[in-house]
Amino acid sequence: MQTRSGRRATVRDVAARAGVSIATVSRILNNTYTAPPETHQRVMTAVDELDYKATTTRSLSSLAGTIAVAMPHLNGGYFTGIAAGIEEQARSAGMATLIGTTANSADRELAFIDTMRKRDVEATILIGALASGPDYENLLAEHARAMDRAGSRLVLCGRPWTGPADAPVHVVSYDAFAAAHSATTFLLSSGHTRLAHLAGPLDYATGRLRADGFRQALRDFGVDPETTPILSVAMNRDAGYRNGSALIEQGVTAIFTANDELAAGVLAAARERGLGVPADLSVVGFDDIPMARDLCPPLTTLHIPREEMGRTAARMALYGGGEQRVQIGTHIVVRESAAPPNGRSATPA
Repeated sequence: MQTRSGRRATVRDVAARAGVSIATVSRILNNTYTAPPETHQRVMTAVDELDYKATTTRSLSSLAGTIAVAMPHLNGGYFTGIAAGIEEQARSAGMATLIGTTANSADRELAFIDTMRKRDVEATILIGALASGPDYENLLAEHARAMDRAGSRLVLCGRPWTGPADAPVHVVSYDAFAAAHSATTFLLSSGHTRLAHLAGPLDYATGRLRADGFRQALRDFGVDPETTPILSVAMNRDAGYRNGSALIEQGVTAIFTANDELAAGVLAAARERGLGVPADLSVVGFDDIPMARDLCPPLTTLHIPREEMGRTAARMALYGGGEQRVQIGTHIVVRESAAPPNGRSATPA
């Protein structure tokens, strides 16, 4: 049951030989779809020619026809928004989606990839950044090569790839540096000079890129980044509250946060101290998760098109081809949480 290259034939090979989609092959072999006779015959001929018949009797542990998705956790709108886009695209192709969590653990992520590869998933998508270095990325590249040999794919979503350039790793991301530069420029151009950044973990590549974009915007406006607070914090509401409280005591007039949950904590800290937002303090978030528009006041934030990222990642996982690296655009959404230092609100968009 091998192709010319010597590897075991997969459902992807059968689909290519028969000239149909992977979903059509899966449904025909699982008797969940009544295909036109000619289509059915082409699929079964391909199965015979590739000696794929044995794979139809694999154990129930097989996950053929499934896209596996790993994310740090199931809380918050950022990761689940991307996952929703993946599931939508997979469902339209007749595929199932299996979701697991890694708790930001490199070991758990590698174990997930290995388990899914052994269970014949069509592809594995990793959502979100992770603290990693060259050793980890080399391991990830090895897994990607093993998946490629088996006819599967590894896709990173929302995470830049800085590992071996020849690794068959597909990437859907956004320009975190440019996005943070844009959000910071919005505050600086409003007249703020006493800013701070709650950056999230700086051992993550995305966190470092955001912080670098923040620093560059400060330099562009003649503000010294060395005297401007940039704090590496957990990406949750409580961290926003604690660190936002400390920054308010230091007299900053504007805080840019690495996600909207941090921003929610900052807003709570300001409210508790009797400060008006944006009259006394401007707050700009990042991600534009659904709750951002319902905060008080509605949050000005950097919009990341989560569902579009997920759909793009799923298409890359299922069909490959085209660009191996895709970068999705972002933009700032102006609501009511930021204004010039004198307290006049910017006009909401």
